[in-house]
Amino acid sequence: MADRLSWWFFLVAACVKILLFPSYHSTDFEVHRHWLALTSSLPLSKWYSDESSQWTLDYPPLFAHLERLLSLPASLVDPTIVSLSAGRNYSAPSAVLFQRSSVVLADLSLLLAASRVLAHSKERKTLTLILLIWSPALLIVDHVHFQYNGFLLGILIMSLALLAEGRDLAGGFVFAVLLCTKHLFMVAAPVYFAYLLRHYCCAGGVGKGIARLVAMGGAVLAVFTAAFGPFVYYGQIQQVLRRLFPFGRGLCHAYWAPNFWVFYIMLDKGLAFVLGKLGFSIEPPKASFTGGLVGDSSPFAVLPQVTPAITFMLVLLAMSPSIVKAFLKPQPKFIVRWVAYAYTCGFMFGWHVHEKASLHFTIPLGIIAMDSLDDARHYFLLSIVSCYSMFPLLFEPQEYPIKVLLLAIHTTLMWAGFSSHFSTGTAPEPNKRNGAKDSSKEKGWIGWLELCCLSGIVGVEIWGQFLHPYVFGTRLPFLPLMLVSLYCAFGMMYSWIWQLRQIIRCT
Repeated sequence: MADRLSWWFFLVAACVKILLFPSYHSTDFEVHRHWLALTSSLPLSKWYSDESSQWTLDYPPLFAHLERLLSLPASLVDPTIVSLSAGRNYSAPSAVLFQRSSVVLADLSLLLAASRVLAHSKERKTLTLILLIWSPALLIVDHVHFQYNGFLLGILIMSLALLAEGRDLAGGFVFAVLLCTKHLFMVAAPVYFAYLLRHYCCAGGVGKGIARLVAMGGAVLAVFTAAFGPFVYYGQIQQVLRRLFPFGRGLCHAYWAPNFWVFYIMLDKGLAFVLGKLGFSIEPPKASFTGGLVGDSSPFAVLPQVTPAITFMLVLLAMSPSIVKAFLKPQPKFIVRWVAYAYTCGFMFGWHVHEKASLHFTIPLGIIAMDSLDDARHYFLLSIVSCYSMFPLLFEPQEYPIKVLLLAIHTTLMWAGFSSHFSTGTAPEPNKRNGAKDSSKEKGWIGWLELCCLSGIVGVEIWGQFLHPYVFGTRLPFLPLMLVSLYCAFGMMYSWIWQLRQIIRCT
């Protein structure tokens, strides 16, 4: 259970979230309101076949059951919230109050998981709680834009905490629950499989190993059977899978996530421009990446087309070092690093990645951010880049001071916390436990790379907010967004390479 300090952090964060209730919310607000109405009004057999709205249910069954559970108090607050005939964009004050409050309460999952992780690390609890509970990226995505990432990340961190404690069966069970709640977390499944197979199932001899394999397989199967079994019974499983994996959405989201594909797109556009100037006939792509739309047909003019199978192979290849390490030397102290790296690979090379997916590795890495000076420096850079990449989600003028202030406060708190923690010039003991490179004897904890990154972010923001409108007026409206994605992609690429080096060095 959470102690007094953890509750204090949670309540302060809750007060900030309540102040954000009147702020802008995205179409995700209406998506989840419709899901409340859908799961409340229709029988389970029709949840994944209903098309009464464009916001069809595309989360796994356990999240659908969460929506059904939330619909019970929602109907008492305002019956229109759970009505399929309410129409689009129903956002009465009662609906806003209920749905915003539901996200705040769902964040209890993150509080309980963080408290469990920090149960044996009281000397660095305060700063780690700041990194997890007060994450500005979570505030922007969940409590302004509107989603339930804090709830889902709490389940992930609880699973990692159980694995770090050596409770492999419970950790595997919780991860199965997570997959049946949000399937995009399945990126780390190969790492989990390799780790649990070797650390849990293959330990203690053949007889004990078989018993453990049966126990783990039974626990995971029980979760998936409870979640998907009813839809198999109703003959709806193929429809469920089509909803969960809509590959027709295209390689990139309308707003590019800052990953590898940003460089691929820019290279394609550069080659198309140069070849066009040289007189070559270049057929323009049918779906424009800079049109603010999602397209799948022929998105590249020069470079080879990218398919879901290609991205799948790239992700698997990129994360293979963590899979190999997890299988050959399955040590609990490295599990957070391995899983975070897997999610980084999914973000960098995956299909139709949203910028919000960077939370999948940014938040877990906050757990080990104080293990060494190198970890602190990396996290300082990564968390700022991750948060800044989400600025375009809040595009209305009244929210601009909010996102800037949230990031500025977070940066200041990290600066003060890391400076204090590493001020003695002696590496903390966890640095040795995790096998990270010891650079704590260097003077100061912040490096030139971090300072250059901060300066670059300020420059990109000044251009997008002030200079671009002055120079181009209303022309090239996508250019500021493209610059944010491109600049943050360099930061994300650095993070991926840095994490890969740490994975290789793990012993």
